[in-house]
Amino acid sequence: MPAAEAFSSSIRAAKRVALSIVLIVPLAGFTSIENLFAPSADLWPRWERHDPGSNTRIDFSAWDGLLKRYVQAGSDGVNRVDYAAFRASGKTELEKAIKDLTGLPISSYNRDEQFAYWVNLYNAVTVHVILDHYPVETIRDIDISPGLFASGPWDKDLVSVEGEDLSLNDIEHRILRPIWQDPRIHYAVNCASIGCPNLVVDAYDGVKLETMLEAAARAYINDPRGVTIEGDTVTVSKIYDWFQEDFGSSTRSVLAHLKRYAAPELAERLGTIGDIQGTEYDWNLNDVTGPQS
Repeated sequence: MPAAEAFSSSIRAAKRVALSIVLIVPLAGFTSIENLFAPSADLWPRWERHDPGSNTRIDFSAWDGLLKRYVQAGSDGVNRVDYAAFRASGKTELEKAIKDLTGLPISSYNRDEQFAYWVNLYNAVTVHVILDHYPVETIRDIDISPGLFASGPWDKDLVSVEGEDLSLNDIEHRILRPIWQDPRIHYAVNCASIGCPNLVVDAYDGVKLETMLEAAARAYINDPRGVTIEGDTVTVSKIYDWFQEDFGSSTRSVLAHLKRYAAPELAERLGTIGDIQGTEYDWNLNDVTGPQS
């Protein structure tokens, strides 16, 4: 093994050891030790610029067409991506779609168009990262972020918009979360994992934004990936632990959020139990070749 490759392998191994040490620390109530390492919302003021009077629409048709071609709804309610086919016949189109999006003067659009833009760009870049490294079992194996204790691809600069280099974490945690302060962001951005809210087959649209975000919230919360109840034990997605501050910073506020979107029977059971006992998350790749229940 070449020296450079051996060194890179050692770094990846060290990161995994460090992460495993973190993960074996037991939960302290609803909030786990992992919550301490989740990215916080850290505003990048430069991206607050927008034009509230703009009526200009962004053309997301290229990304929309790719979603419709390669995303498949599974029998278990999980949308999966045909990454093998996407890599073979759609990667060049995806790269052009990303190039076209990153070439836009996004600061000149209104807030709704910007929101749709950042979500679509995040999801398109995430898929591109997977295609660049496919096959992989999980996105966390794509260990390209700088820093000894960094993991996965989220901290690597992957695109440039208006002259600024951006990572996936920049888009989610320095632009989307702090500017919009809307917990439904977590149902829109997709991390290429089974446990994540679905990568939907329609590109996000500034005009239909509210409808799409509400639908995404309901779909996830009423799916076992979002909430499961066995007996008197409520288990929720780790999303509500990692980003608890976005849902009101308390177990009570998380439950209120869940009940808002839950179907009547689920809402009633959540109200009766009134607590959360655990969290879980499936990091396996949302690939069509993966197992389906």
